[in-house]
Amino acid sequence: MPDFQAFVSGLPVWPRLALCFALGSIPFAVITMWGTGIDITKFGSGNPGFNNVLRYSKWRAVLCLLGDAGKGLLAIWLCSQPGEPLAWRWAFGIAAVLGHCFSPFLGFDGGKGVATAAGVMLYAYPKYLAVAVAWYVAMRIVGGKLAWTERGTLASVSAAILFVGMLAVFEGASPALLGFALLVLVAWRHKKNFQTIAGAARAR
Repeated sequence: MPDFQAFVSGLPVWPRLALCFALGSIPFAVITMWGTGIDITKFGSGNPGFNNVLRYSKWRAVLCLLGDAGKGLLAIWLCSQPGEPLAWRWAFGIAAVLGHCFSPFLGFDGGKGVATAAGVMLYAYPKYLAVAVAWYVAMRIVGGKLAWTERGTLASVSAAILFVGMLAVFEGASPALLGFALLVLVAWRHKKNFQTIAGAARAR
């Protein structure tokens, strides 16, 4: 496997970006629902991701989470090489997230990109990711107890904001700006969820 990684990371940049997109496009939410007779894109929220699979099965949701995060981790591990500009490493990660969000297997639609982005960050910044994941779990617990609307969205996006904040404080402007670009993508994929939150707030 290390020899294969050396071969892949030695390829020109564009084939590596394409490979990251292809790996990211694997729809693990659909795969983990095989055998149930349920099309996850038409079940619950219709989103092919962890939170929607969780509506049906906890263990299938865990498999989905591992798959979605794992493909982000695998993509950046396979395609990165020492000494390359930081921007390229981020580009490989963003390509994997874009593959998840716009999968050709799902008619160029897909999930929100949170788990895949987490897999990318597990490779690049594991310490900061651990803090962000702890925040995410705490927000899910608090949101559940307080019955927040779209608590999954609030937990995910606030954890991403915390992550970018840590990059800004401890790593500097360049990583923070690149992290912000990924945050914008993830937030944009949650736009319908934010609309639901706004509608619930106006109804109160």
